[in-house]
Amino acid sequence: MFNKILIANRGEIACRVIKSARKMGIQTVAIYSDADRNALHVEMADEAVHIGPPPANQSYIVIDKVMDAIRQTGAQAVHPGYGFLSENSKFASALAAEGVAFVGPPVGAIEKMGDKITSKKIAQEAGVSTVPGHMGLIEDADEAVKISNEIGYPVMLKASAGGGGKGMRIAWNDEEAREGFQSSKNEAANSFGDDRIFIEKFVTQPRHIEIQVLCDSHGNGIYLGERECSIQRRQQKVVEEAPSPFLDEATRRAMGEQAVALAQAVDYTSAGTVEFIVDGDKNFYFLEMNTRLQVEHPVTELITGVDLVEQMIRVANGEELTIKQEDVKLNGWAIENRLYAEDPYRGFLPSIGRLTRYRPPAEVVEEGHIVRNDTGVFEGGEISMYYDPMIAKLCTWAPTRAEAIEAMRNALDGFEVEGIGHNLPFLSAVMDHPIFMAGEMTTAFIEEQYPDGFEGVELPADALRKIAAACAAMHRVAEIRRTRVSGRMDNHERRIGVDWVVSLQGEDYAMTIDADRDGSTIEFADGTHKRVTSDWTPGNQLAELEVDGETLVLKVGKIPGGFRIRSRGADMKVHVRTPRQAELAKLMPEKVAPDTSKLLLCPMPGLIVNVAVQVGDEVQEGQALCTVEAMKMENILKAEKKGTVSKINAAAGDSLAVDEVIMEFE
Repeated sequence: MFNKILIANRGEIACRVIKSARKMGIQTVAIYSDADRNALHVEMADEAVHIGPPPANQSYIVIDKVMDAIRQTGAQAVHPGYGFLSENSKFASALAAEGVAFVGPPVGAIEKMGDKITSKKIAQEAGVSTVPGHMGLIEDADEAVKISNEIGYPVMLKASAGGGGKGMRIAWNDEEAREGFQSSKNEAANSFGDDRIFIEKFVTQPRHIEIQVLCDSHGNGIYLGERECSIQRRQQKVVEEAPSPFLDEATRRAMGEQAVALAQAVDYTSAGTVEFIVDGDKNFYFLEMNTRLQVEHPVTELITGVDLVEQMIRVANGEELTIKQEDVKLNGWAIENRLYAEDPYRGFLPSIGRLTRYRPPAEVVEEGHIVRNDTGVFEGGEISMYYDPMIAKLCTWAPTRAEAIEAMRNALDGFEVEGIGHNLPFLSAVMDHPIFMAGEMTTAFIEEQYPDGFEGVELPADALRKIAAACAAMHRVAEIRRTRVSGRMDNHERRIGVDWVVSLQGEDYAMTIDADRDGSTIEFADGTHKRVTSDWTPGNQLAELEVDGETLVLKVGKIPGGFRIRSRGADMKVHVRTPRQAELAKLMPEKVAPDTSKLLLCPMPGLIVNVAVQVGDEVQEGQALCTVEAMKMENILKAEKKGTVSKINAAAGDSLAVDEVIMEFE
């Protein structure tokens, strides 16, 4: 077995590989850029080597710099993680020339299956059903428009060397095909150093289901079930689960056997993933093969008990698989939620900054319940604009899908993140969505269910009453604390009332509190009661309460006259007032937001790639105004209505903060 492995990656996947290597008794080497000098993966590794400036194209994807780090440390093998150099055949060739093992497939398999155009041709030759498309390379935007019309809209423009949603665009008309072609080329060049683009038919209402395969160099190959990855945004997965709630055993076996046959046709070794589009009749079509470890591999590990990173290392060491197909049993259900540094209330745009608070739920491994959090960040660390915005992958496992979902709901409620925008509220909303709960989602789930973006959650009446009762009980505890402050004047004792009005999400709940040593009994105006018990103390930002015997987890922030409460995707201000205060509050005027309708604001911290208009230009609704790049993704900002450009405050190359004014209109 290897004595030392270098991880040619960063963030959570580098930390994940280090954990398995450590378990196997293998020393690890981390590499890092200037931006990652204090990163978690650097701290976890036995050694660390600096490889350059923050941009990935000057550090993590520069083969010569990674090779220098290998020579400096004497690493015998390299695990590439995902992204960066993980599917780069030149990197694998450089390692082979140096006599260093690549913890991944052979160069030939990477070249054949890592390139989406070549892989589709091989799949067709092997008799695998593929999605209609243009398999050749596209020279320019005019050719992209011509081919798109031949295939028929909608079409998908994809980077040949792409992955993780980078370099991908859906086009519904000629204008979008032209814009998407250029943006896809730019993203592909920046992320992978390869700007080749191809086009295929975009199948509407599909499911995205993928098969995990594992092959060794002795001719053995197995599949480890499937992963349902249909909940995606901008072609990037957000929620994954294993197994799929849609597949039956016969379809699972057919997909699995086809995936293994395809892998063995190119002499594949190591872990890999064959992705399929599956329609409503369970017809499946080959999409692509990812010749690396997938981001969502933990859900497969949780239902099979197989450590995929360990198996990859053993296969790279020349060992034969000890797992046969008949040994693979799918046990229970696992769900993964990707926690991203992006603001769901701003159209999921990237958010960077310092994690002033980062408290994941406790990891749990016990019979009937597992909570796992794969992460590469820590409290006080900084989310950089240079890399992918994923903060963590929160996973739960339970014997049934319903139990796994409930475990995930509770884990999300207990996950504390402050300092940046993040998608925790959105993930909580998905876990409670009827379509997800029924297992009937497609890849169009997010755009169909949230067509105007995510604007928060309106909780049902019963949930609001529970939270209102909990907040009343917490307010009483806080009031008791305030009566005990030192330095009070004699004969000025403050008495705590029993009648309160709790206001949240537009509802007012009048109630009376009857407290004892064990908790509080809340009586509502309609005569109903709720019993609240908790050991919460003022200042704690996480409250775990029992309301009528059921667990309620709330994130708690202090605001004047009440709390900022976050629970199950809802983010709300809760005011607890005396009846007289509540009466007067109704007379207060509402604060009106400033008018920004004549301004184009930068929606996220980023770099201006280009400005498409000039002062004096008349723009139409939907017209492209400028392009902003953040976290390796290009975002085209378009006019929301007709107008004339009166002032432009930014130019290509400028770095802007969130809400900075890019241009003004008459």
